Amino acid sequence: MTGEKHLIIGLGNPGDQHAENRHNIGFKVIDVLAARWEIKLKRNRKNALTGEGTYLGNAVVLAKPQTFMNNSGLSVGPLSRLYGIFPENLLVIYDDLDLAFGRIRLRAAGSAGGHHGMESIIEKVSTNEFPRLRIGIGRPDHENEEVVDFVLTGFHSSDKQKLKTVLNQAADAVETYLKSGIEIAMTQFNGTYLDDE
Repeated sequence: MTGEKHLIIGLGNPGDQHAENRHNIGFKVIDVLAARWEIKLKRNRKNALTGEGTYLGNAVVLAKPQTFMNNSGLSVGPLSRLYGIFPENLLVIYDDLDLAFGRIRLRAAGSAGGHHGMESIIEKVSTNEFPRLRIGIGRPDHENEEVVDFVLTGFHSSDKQKLKTVLNQAADAVETYLKSGIEIAMTQFNGTYLDDE
């Protein structure tokens, strides 16, 4: 995969009031990657904060769409065209209610699975044949807690202690994907769980 250009998108909602929300875990992984690769996210291109750099010979663009989650495609579609990104080199990182907190799952393609941000992206890039990295945030503990409220609030204190490990594990998965390809990254990281280590 060396020498190819990759667009790595983290999903979330803009604004300080959303910074610590569960829904913004995609943004947080981008921040970890930006720190590791010494990339500054400063340019606002196509409704996204973007930064460009390299990782192991790959040109990489990191981006955090500023369109709000449900309209992520309005940024990702134009960004992928701007940089001439093939679908197989577009990686989208986002939260998943159906995975337990601490689990991550890579897939080479697939449906949106009810995630509105992904629905928007699939519509605007006209394909679902692109890789994605889902990060488990779990579901509400209480039946009367609305899912919307759950994703737009912060992690419980017990989960906050593990969050750094989860983010670093997700960043490791992205690096393995760039270095060795999606299949090897899937084999290595899918199903891993904090408590397994």
